[in-house]
Amino acid sequence: MSIFRLPDLGEGLQEAEIREWHVKVGDRVAIDQPLLAVETAKAVVEVPSPQAGIITRLHGAAGDTIEVGKPLVEFDGGAAAPPPPSAAPASDHGGARSGAITDTGTVVGAMQAGNDVVAEKATSVGSSGVGLKVIPAVRALAHRLNVDLTIVTPTGPDGMITAADVQRVHQVLTDVGPIEKLKGPRKAMSRAMSQARDEVMPTTVTEDAVLHTWTTPQDLTVRLIRALAAGVKAQPALNAWYDQAEVGRRVLEKIHLGVAVDTPEGLFVAVLQDIASRTPESLRAGLQKMKEAVTSRNVPAEELRGYTITLSNFGRFGGKYATPAILPPTVAIVAAGSIRDAVVPVNGQIVITKVLPLSVTFDHRCVTGGEATQFLAAMVGDLQQED
Repeated sequence: MSIFRLPDLGEGLQEAEIREWHVKVGDRVAIDQPLLAVETAKAVVEVPSPQAGIITRLHGAAGDTIEVGKPLVEFDGGAAAPPPPSAAPASDHGGARSGAITDTGTVVGAMQAGNDVVAEKATSVGSSGVGLKVIPAVRALAHRLNVDLTIVTPTGPDGMITAADVQRVHQVLTDVGPIEKLKGPRKAMSRAMSQARDEVMPTTVTEDAVLHTWTTPQDLTVRLIRALAAGVKAQPALNAWYDQAEVGRRVLEKIHLGVAVDTPEGLFVAVLQDIASRTPESLRAGLQKMKEAVTSRNVPAEELRGYTITLSNFGRFGGKYATPAILPPTVAIVAAGSIRDAVVPVNGQIVITKVLPLSVTFDHRCVTGGEATQFLAAMVGDLQQED
């Protein structure tokens, strides 16, 4: 009997969701035969069999999330597949802990032992160690009712969360129904946004590009990419990576553009390599290839990493200005809003023409306001050139 554990799927991914099993218990499989498809935050990956043998057990069903290094398939016959070097230990101590916990019924604000009442010390809620306070008994009640204490509004003295507070939130959660766990790209997006919130000091500048010189139809995304390259040429500081540990930056020569692509499953950021050296035809072909790959979830790993600045053309859906999140280690993101008709002065005359709203969000830890506005001015200048 041998156990095959979920292997390291690369990119630092620590888990994957089972999308579909290709085998069942009792099947005889050959080496490299596809066992199942798993969905990571990056793509859908086929996992091949590491050995020949008969399937005796499948760990997990479609929709379950499996951590790297955890058992996936058990075989009868063949040698055991070694666990991945970076895998976490397969032993699970959770059972021992849960076995030691006994639910004795209603939890109150003090615990009684014999004839003495033991006073409980309040502790803080949240990773910061400050803010809301709760005694162990109420914390235990929240755990039993599956209530996240960070969403509870305290009504006790000095910001203390009471049992009634926990029960009130539990009732609200019961009324709205079960939580929908985020998976795949949406789970990855949640983690990325949390990282952006914790590590970046975002500041945004905005401006309108007056498109009175556009007399023929234009490929808007390609024009935006060309203008972004002009912005980097004028102010390279926005095409950089910030090193939080060293408190330093690396200004990069080539522009590898991350393009935000919105899908029903979540947001992807795929990469167009070296945009400043490419022709409009090459950029359009690259954008089309990117769209098809994201739609089919077949984006190669190398096309999901290494971007140096990001573009979000959210105006296709509506809206004027935005403050999109910057994903470390990059330091800037350009957001293009919806083109609209506006009354504006052009060469001393009042005209009605197309206007494109632009927003540049930058990490103020390493990019100055002057650098950001110079970048934005260069973008606007390029967009307002004749087509």
